[in-house]
Amino acid sequence: MEAIKVGIIGAMAEEVNWLKAQLKDSQTTQIAQRDFCEGKLGGTDVVVCECGVGKVNAAMVAQTLCERYHVTHLINTGVAGSLNNDINIGDIVVATDAVHHDMDVCNLGFKPGEVPGLDTVAFPADPELRAAALDAVAAVAPEIKGFAGRVASGEQFVRTQEQKDRIMSLFDADCTEMEGAPIAQVAYLNKVPFVVVRAFSSKAECSAAVDYPTFEKQAAEHCAKIVEYLVAKLTA
Repeated sequence: MEAIKVGIIGAMAEEVNWLKAQLKDSQTTQIAQRDFCEGKLGGTDVVVCECGVGKVNAAMVAQTLCERYHVTHLINTGVAGSLNNDINIGDIVVATDAVHHDMDVCNLGFKPGEVPGLDTVAFPADPELRAAALDAVAAVAPEIKGFAGRVASGEQFVRTQEQKDRIMSLFDADCTEMEGAPIAQVAYLNKVPFVVVRAFSSKAECSAAVDYPTFEKQAAEHCAKIVEYLVAKLTA
């Protein structure tokens, strides 16, 4: 049986600091001005990295984890804005798949969100990881709700109803953020199972600026604890 090593990526310090603090026998290596913290989370080998905000940062770190650290699984943790009115601030979405909502080469005959040269618009998350993540939500934070849904990524803070309506109509997504889809794309190309686990810190609409600073830290820590539980289950 192949030894498990999990790459865990968060865009911001708030999304990974709690996980880094739980690592045993950790050592840190800096690559491309990013700190890759390798150690054990519970009994599982992991590498945790704060990638920085945006698609390029996320893809760069995901590829480094695949190519240099030979991770067997990728997990993206952090916060997101809700597009689904049934999902509230504090709730968790676990990706069924991920799409690029800002990729648009439609004038050349491609579908909205389709990256030229690839054979898919949506990058499917690993079903076993998704199920385990939803179980982790129920175990770690039974007071909040966990949903399986589509993650839509783009390099913009969705703050208007017009932006929200466009993403919903084109992609039927449940949340929006900036890193899930590029990580999913790298995982897809490297044939590494992945999942995105996001806690809602805001509604993706005009209220975003008000809600985000208030709930970001709490939501990020919730998500990190769920990821810790999920990782432990991989080697249980």
